[in-house]
Amino acid sequence: MTRRRWIADEINGNAAALVGDHAAHLARVLRAEIGQTFDIATGSEVRLGTITSISEDRVEFALGPAYEVSFAPKITLALAIFKFDRMEWAIEKCTEIGVARIIPVIARRSDAHLAAAAAKRHERWQRIVRQASEQSRRPAPPEVERPVKLKDLGGSVPGSAALTRVVLAESEENHRLGEILQSRPSEVGLAVGPEGGWADDELAWFSEAGWVAASLGDTILRAETAAIVATALALDALR
Repeated sequence: MTRRRWIADEINGNAAALVGDHAAHLARVLRAEIGQTFDIATGSEVRLGTITSISEDRVEFALGPAYEVSFAPKITLALAIFKFDRMEWAIEKCTEIGVARIIPVIARRSDAHLAAAAAKRHERWQRIVRQASEQSRRPAPPEVERPVKLKDLGGSVPGSAALTRVVLAESEENHRLGEILQSRPSEVGLAVGPEGGWADDELAWFSEAGWVAASLGDTILRAETAAIVATALALDALR
């Protein structure tokens, strides 16, 4: 049976710990016992962990041997802010697929009240990616940055020879994403707009910043579907 994986909140040499609600779920809901073993992800590796101490808000582990693991490909997802329930579903699923970094973007067509509330969701998004990473047995969760305005995205996803940056925009004139990724880049940046897509001036900004416009086909996808499909295609291209 495959051992469950946990991402450590604290690491000190050959010891690690889960704390707070993270520990409470293991201690109270899963009824953990001293001596049980789990895989413990430390951020740089995954090691065998044996429970040495349990309390309501803290579970401590002695760390054993490390396992050989592969880390997430270099995929950055710039995801425009849209309805939080659907956006968070996309964040969860893209984490499971293997995205390395998520940047929430305040777009012109992001609802004003969602844009205003986005900064307060950052901690929640970090919990979502940690839980999804544990569930999918990733060795580390993706980075989730604080929301940025589009004009500030260039500093978060700077251009380089190794990076292919693609903005999704539904147009018959655009190449398909799969065609663009046939070059097998070593890094991919993806920008997915909100419901209604990117505004014309935003697409102009992407073009001037060196992003390539691409579509996902002839059908119009919801933003969360587009993010998941694009991430899956990028992951396949980086393998």
